[in-house]
Amino acid sequence: MKDLFYAIQDLFVNVLFAPYDALKALELENWFAANTISWIFMLIGFVAMVYWMKQLKIFNDNNEEDKSISSHSFL
Repeated sequence: MKDLFYAIQDLFVNVLFAPYDALKALELENWFAANTISWIFMLIGFVAMVYWMKQLKIFNDNNEEDKSISSHSFL
């Protein structure tokens, strides 16, 4: 049973966390290169937010939303 837990430890430490170790080593050389993935995710999130806001404006300009107080049955 002990070998199973050592195998799980070996899988995570030596295989699955290897990309994070590479990023940790890269950070000492170049901070911007190490954080490229974070910048990409921030850019994707910003583009998604802008798209969502544009869609909300389109629906708001068409007055398609029911803004009455009793728009839901539970209110």
